[in-house]
Amino acid sequence: MTKFVRVIDTMRCMGCRSCVAACAVENNFTPEAPWNVMVEYETGAYPNTGRVFATLNCMHCENPPCKTACDAAGFKAISKNEFGVVLIDYEKCSGCRYCVATCPYGVPQHNERVAGLYPGAKEATPYEAIATEKRHPTHRKLPNVVEKCTFCWHKLEPAIAAGNLQAIGKDPRHTPTCDLVCPVGARIFGDLDDPNSEVSRVIARKKAAPIKREFGTKPQVYYVLEGGDN
Repeated sequence: MTKFVRVIDTMRCMGCRSCVAACAVENNFTPEAPWNVMVEYETGAYPNTGRVFATLNCMHCENPPCKTACDAAGFKAISKNEFGVVLIDYEKCSGCRYCVATCPYGVPQHNERVAGLYPGAKEATPYEAIATEKRHPTHRKLPNVVEKCTFCWHKLEPAIAAGNLQAIGKDPRHTPTCDLVCPVGARIFGDLDDPNSEVSRVIARKKAAPIKREFGTKPQVYYVLEGGDN
């Protein structure tokens, strides 16, 4: 089996927000409904203080409460595929926001309108100018729906279709864009079920773990929160 996960090393992250900007460009999200956000907080006591940075995107949970809520409401707009990726079907989403209310990570974003990255701009960017029918389904935005990180499914899907799973997380064409651009190597993407994959080795060596495990959602994004061999 193959299970895609992400590792975010907060001991390496310097808060540059390159991953946030890359996600915005790659997925053309509406500024009011971001798919990736930077969280930062202060540690220590004056005068010996520091800052810790970490990004928050969809956790692609094994037991996604967003999907449970959507199914219970009868819309069934949220699915989890065999590779562990949780996706939203915009055509089925009613905008009820039950998924927003149930996610312990505050990830799903209700998008009231479809807008570009540069509101008020006189011309669309080349990407924004692409006809809707030529876009990947995860990029065919609609107003009054919920959106979120897809692990850049539009980049993973071609590799899977070609039987080229080993390229995912290594080949830039088949790796989530946010993970590609990190200048300090604080983000890693790959197959958790492969004990020899980089993500598996980093999780074991640095004792990376999901956050908010008490909710029982079994998140598939792991964080290095302290210490460890860098």
